[in-house]
Amino acid sequence: MIRRRKYPRVNELVIGTVSEIFEHGAFVTLDEYDGMEAYCPLNEVSRSWFKGIREVLKEGQKRVFKVIRVDSRKGHVDVSLKRVDKSERKAKIKEWKRYQRAVKLIELIAKKTGKSLDYVCRNLAWKLEDYYGEIYAGFENAARYGEKAFQGLNIPEDLAKVAVEVAQAYIELPTAKVSGIIILRSLKSDGIIAIKNVLLDGEKVAKQFKEVKTRIYTEGAPRYKIDLEGPDYKIVEKVLSAMLKTMEERAKQYGCSFSFKRIKT
Repeated sequence: MIRRRKYPRVNELVIGTVSEIFEHGAFVTLDEYDGMEAYCPLNEVSRSWFKGIREVLKEGQKRVFKVIRVDSRKGHVDVSLKRVDKSERKAKIKEWKRYQRAVKLIELIAKKTGKSLDYVCRNLAWKLEDYYGEIYAGFENAARYGEKAFQGLNIPEDLAKVAVEVAQAYIELPTAKVSGIIILRSLKSDGIIAIKNVLLDGEKVAKQFKEVKTRIYTEGAPRYKIDLEGPDYKIVEKVLSAMLKTMEERAKQYGCSFSFKRIKT
């Protein structure tokens, strides 16, 4: 993978592999910067007391570091281990794993199109990074929405087509699932028709949201189960809320009793 910048920025979180350990510090190679060497001083190793540096660091170990100094003229980069908190470390590891997946997809796209990595990075990867905040997020959107995910990004048509094919073949999209039980009763002579109309009105609302799959089915009157599945919980909850609001209003109009209970999935 070709990096956009030669040097990391100050305060940037980086993945480093410990290469050499000395009494007063350790050298690490920065995995995201083509093995660039950085130095972690002894006083930046840990906030806790330790007898020797090897109690904290081991050669060959991968850790999350924070960049504290960059001298591009001399080619020196200093990093800190102790300034990385737990939440930062967790977020960076997740980002690193997603970055590695993105690199594999980029390499595959380059192979399939016969283009160089430099070409694919400049005409696809970096444009996705600028627009979506990270490359892999762009590929996830391509897997979900096809070439619509690239609209307005000026990505060459042949490259966009292969990128979508690769994304849809190799990315398993995460989904959000929500289920619940609707209790719907009517004591009127035409109650069955009224209940059916209430449920159909709910389904009509759901059809307005194409990205969410919805299913309503009976578990034996008066219990009706509703299952929703979509790209994230925010949109799924939005659809569920709209459906319940409509069904409850219709139930009152038809003289039906209506209640809903969420099921843990």
